Amino acid sequence: MLRRRLVIGVLLAPLMTAFAGACYHAISFRTEMGRSPRPRRLVSVSGGVRLNLHCTGQGAPTVVLESGWGDSLDAWSKVQPEISAFARVCSYDRAGYGYSDPAPEPRTGGRMVAELRAALGQAGEKPPFVLVGHSFGGFLVRIFHGRHPDEVAGLVLIDSVQEDQYRLLPEGWRQLLAAMRQRNQRLAFWAPITVGLGMMRLKLRMEGYRAPGVLLQVKYLQARASELESIEVSAEEARASGSLGDKPLIVLTAGNPVDAALRTALSEADQRAFQRTWRDLQMRLTRQSRQGRQIVAAGAGHDIAGERPEDVVNAVWQLVAVLP
Repeated sequence: MLRRRLVIGVLLAPLMTAFAGACYHAISFRTEMGRSPRPRRLVSVSGGVRLNLHCTGQGAPTVVLESGWGDSLDAWSKVQPEISAFARVCSYDRAGYGYSDPAPEPRTGGRMVAELRAALGQAGEKPPFVLVGHSFGGFLVRIFHGRHPDEVAGLVLIDSVQEDQYRLLPEGWRQLLAAMRQRNQRLAFWAPITVGLGMMRLKLRMEGYRAPGVLLQVKYLQARASELESIEVSAEEARASGSLGDKPLIVLTAGNPVDAALRTALSEADQRAFQRTWRDLQMRLTRQSRQGRQIVAAGAGHDIAGERPEDVVNAVWQLVAVLP
């Protein structure tokens, strides 16, 4: 009898632990999201997918904010309130991010642009738009313009990626990108277990880091990994979009593009090469329009919207001011 009880206990222990972990994650997630002040307005796009779209302010044209890789609409929390003082402005969670539903993979730029355009139309937001893209979001706003040029009044690119970087940036950076892809694929693969059973949440808390609830979601880790896996496809879609012609374009460039993560991962020689090449890539973006001009955010790193939100707001205001 004792042996039987021991066997049953050994068999039930993992199940009870898993159940406790799942309850811990579910309760913590609901509590965090319930207390969160982040906006929630779900707009249907296609195939039953809904995107969380947040629009404020009045006037025309509407400014649309496109986040960088891995960033939700929270990335614009210091920027959107200021822009809404002089323009209508919308931010959103891409599919899989924040409150938005997951959507089909692979997460290529063209697919994400189609979803954004459908969400704006469903919400009654009228073109033409001023598109603002940070980092990876720069690919997306250029693809949007290439596919729907009559719906775009101008672009602001904030320390945006550029399609030639995958062959021009130093080898150390390319190795870092490959390692990031592998790590994100592993996180996405194991996410149903590590996130769903509370293991990732517990690990982060033991390390003293409280990740926002919107990041501790299986759909988020899977969408983020798919975006990174398909990033060079998105790069070629941006290349195929062509130039902006005479449309207003402002390229807002980080004065210090080598952030802490790059300083840790790259040799000093690769850091210098990265900085030189990044500046050249930013000038290539500026030449996408005959009205293109560059503004350098002195002292700012890659996250200009977080470090120097006033520079982003000022760039948008300058572009909106020259529109008819």
